[in-house]
Amino acid sequence: MPVLPGAEPYRHEGGEVGVLLCHGFTGSPQSLRPWAAHHAAHGLTVSLPLLPGHGTRWQDMQLTTWQDWYAEVDRELRLLRERCRLVCVAGLSMGGALALRLAARHGDAVAGVVVVNPVNRMHGPAAYALPVVRHLVRSVKGITDDIAKPGPTEGGYDRVPLHAAHSLRNFLRVVDGELPQVTQPLLLLRSARDHVVSPADPVRVLSRVSSTDVTEVVLEQSYHVATLDHDADRIFEESLAFIGRLAPSVGKEGTAAVG
Repeated sequence: MPVLPGAEPYRHEGGEVGVLLCHGFTGSPQSLRPWAAHHAAHGLTVSLPLLPGHGTRWQDMQLTTWQDWYAEVDRELRLLRERCRLVCVAGLSMGGALALRLAARHGDAVAGVVVVNPVNRMHGPAAYALPVVRHLVRSVKGITDDIAKPGPTEGGYDRVPLHAAHSLRNFLRVVDGELPQVTQPLLLLRSARDHVVSPADPVRVLSRVSSTDVTEVVLEQSYHVATLDHDADRIFEESLAFIGRLAPSVGKEGTAAVG
């Protein structure tokens, strides 16, 4: 299937500091493209992959599992490590969970972690019914475009495929068990009003990681897809400053043209 316009992966060859950006469940790189372009313009090497099963049609996602999604970002991290002196990982929602697992499993190969509205678990009775319901119902209403700002869209699916949702539930259990292995500096940005991820999830992440260098930022003007919302510029600036603290050379060479 052809990739939807705007859902294409994004890559930029910059300097010796790299950042891997991970999009969310049923979303696409479109949700993080302005963030990626901002970091690229400041000289970073940027990778924003399209996760398997995403960016085409929701039926394609039924055939994928969390192992496929994680394998994609794991591969991209290894490629960045081959050409960059220092690499940070970042993500939105499920992408935040992917970034946290990369940090837990790769240790010193990941210099820092930035997560925006990270999901930690699926809540409510529907989550517990998934193992059975997914065999009876193929999909339910989508969860994309929770954005306060009029206009932007994240290029996600209007349906949630339940086989994939069940796999996500299993993945979040795995990640939660691995959070104590996250020791890197952590920047967590969360929206004061999020209609997709429970406010308990960022709290759980902060309570479980072993990082001693932790910064929490509350985004007062945005909903779940904060990277396209009113607080987007703050996310870009806070994350660039965070990476710059870990790699002082960031931003010192001026901006670069980005295509």
